[in-house]
Amino acid sequence: MKKINSFLIIACSLLMANGLLAQNDFRKTAPKAGPAPKIELGKTEQLTLKNGLKIIVVENHKLPKITYQIFVDKPPILEGEYAGYVEMAGQMLSRGTTTRSKAEIDQYVDFIGASLNTSANGITGECLTKHQDKLLTIMADVLFNPTFPAEEYEKLKKQTLSALAQDKDDPNTIADNVSSVLRNSKNHPYGEITTEKTIEKITVEKCREYYDKYFKPNISYLIITGDVDAKKAFEKASEYFAKWENKTVVKQPYPTPQKPPNTMVDFVDKTGAVQSVINITYPVELKPGTPDVIKASVLNTVLGGYFGSRLMSNIREDKGYTYGARSSLDYDPVIGDFTAYASVRNEVTDSSVIEFLKEINRLRTETISEEELTMVKNVMTGNFARSLERPETVARYALNVARYNLPEDYYATYLEKLSKVTATDIKDMANKYLTPDRAHILIVGNKDEVAEKLKPFSPANSVNFFDVYGNPLSEIALVIPAGVTAETVISDYLASLGGKDKLANIKSVKIEMSTEIQGVAMETKIFHKAPNMLATTNSMMGNVMMQTSFDGEKGMITQMGQPAPMEGADLEDMKVDGHLFPERYYSKLGIKTDLKGIEMLNDKKVYKVVIEYPSGNKKTNYFDVETSLKVQEVEVKDGNTITNEIGDYREVDGIKFPFSRKVIGAVPFPLLMQVKNVEVNKPIDEEVFKAN
Repeated sequence: MKKINSFLIIACSLLMANGLLAQNDFRKTAPKAGPAPKIELGKTEQLTLKNGLKIIVVENHKLPKITYQIFVDKPPILEGEYAGYVEMAGQMLSRGTTTRSKAEIDQYVDFIGASLNTSANGITGECLTKHQDKLLTIMADVLFNPTFPAEEYEKLKKQTLSALAQDKDDPNTIADNVSSVLRNSKNHPYGEITTEKTIEKITVEKCREYYDKYFKPNISYLIITGDVDAKKAFEKASEYFAKWENKTVVKQPYPTPQKPPNTMVDFVDKTGAVQSVINITYPVELKPGTPDVIKASVLNTVLGGYFGSRLMSNIREDKGYTYGARSSLDYDPVIGDFTAYASVRNEVTDSSVIEFLKEINRLRTETISEEELTMVKNVMTGNFARSLERPETVARYALNVARYNLPEDYYATYLEKLSKVTATDIKDMANKYLTPDRAHILIVGNKDEVAEKLKPFSPANSVNFFDVYGNPLSEIALVIPAGVTAETVISDYLASLGGKDKLANIKSVKIEMSTEIQGVAMETKIFHKAPNMLATTNSMMGNVMMQTSFDGEKGMITQMGQPAPMEGADLEDMKVDGHLFPERYYSKLGIKTDLKGIEMLNDKKVYKVVIEYPSGNKKTNYFDVETSLKVQEVEVKDGNTITNEIGDYREVDGIKFPFSRKVIGAVPFPLLMQVKNVEVNKPIDEEVFKAN
């Protein structure tokens, strides 16, 4: 082997010396593309039952598995004050039937090693081919006999509310929600947002109403994929689903969403955020199957549809503003949309918007090179080829052909149509579908650090502010009244608690709280003793998981039995927070306060006050304009934004204490802390505060 390698090295050296290898370096010139192949998607057959149910069979005999998907092609539904009920109805289908409880359904499915999922768009099940009758039996039971049990509904409602509480604090989810409102408006099904308020209004009856109205065979498809003969598949479909009764489903017309007349800069404040989420977005009229779809897809891939796209190359690789900058240009039978997006550091938010607009406009004014176009088409060809390895992809394509009335060979000739896309096509698509002069530039981020810099992007030199649900906030209506300062807001807060005199008489407080973490109870005890001693313990199942002790000068944090002294800014901040009602001592302790304005929080006006500690750390507090009580605290720790929602104030010995505290951001899910007991001026052993 060594002799052969040596020979090759010598031969290559001689060729290079003669200039021959350099002239024939295959790496310098890409091979010419051959004709695009016609794709064989596999055998697909269709049949429609008398009740209107359309059956699509995709045979794939590589594995002894089979998938049945009932797809309900429901029209867009404006849910209004019950936003969220459609999806909840879909999830409720598998939570109980007239013959089986949810536990029995789950046990039945697990016993045959199958999977079963339900949603607003139908039911999907997968199993070994030999168990298909058992799977179809349970699918038919779920489809025809759901009972929507009240106890299961309450569980689902609780899970949904918990997820919404978490999403409400996630800037990417906020950006997605508000973008949908800005593009489509709340009067369109695509612009509705599910909130805690709408979930609270939903009833079991509302879920059943959706099922009764829309789960009909004449607007549905049954897609059968896997190890099955088409003829037998049709027989099975008829055996289990022919009795499904059809009914006319009325489609409600909605006005077509329109682009804004000019560029709009829109902003959602995320107090304490160290990054901004950028969404440049607007509606697009791009229907499935139209000639523009594939061309527009190539355009989007060039702009921001893969790792080597222009947005990634510019904003990530060249500028280093973000880990990822992407774009999407989506078709839809009702209304499509364009979105370019990224998360960037606060200080480069405006610079990032400049680069987004620059890359979008370049595609409108410059012709893409053949080299770049070939690269992008190669990437798309590879992605398409890999997708065909999954039987569910072929099934989805077959469904699309049926739903959108596409030519039978639409996907079989996809690569041929892709190969014919030209540089001129890309420029034409860019001028047709990329309209930065009629777009919403939405930013979710820190208003105090970012918003003012974004005004130049608006022809009106203005920024429109929205809450996390896409409701516009009027700056005029939120003007601070004359004479109101940070000091008066804090003074009113102390008065609302009971007054400075009563607060001064409190020498100790013990608070007991509880919460639940993944079904396990956690108990928290907080000990305060004047002037500024503080201790906390967090216990689960009788075991202390975390403990803090601060004696007024020194502090200790113990986690899982491992102690560590408080140091640096943490220790300095504790010397403030350790005080009973520390707002009384802000001026004495060197705390700076800044009233930033009035904002809307959970449909209420609140004063926003930024608190700056001597350490330089900041915390933002929100005080209800009407009651003067503190309702929220926001701070950034180790790069994470932690929000404390405070409420349910109750009097104890003449002083108001919050009995509810929701902590968001400290762990991956919200923690709802409920106060069980408050003791005022009862003896507390000083041993609990020792930091040794």
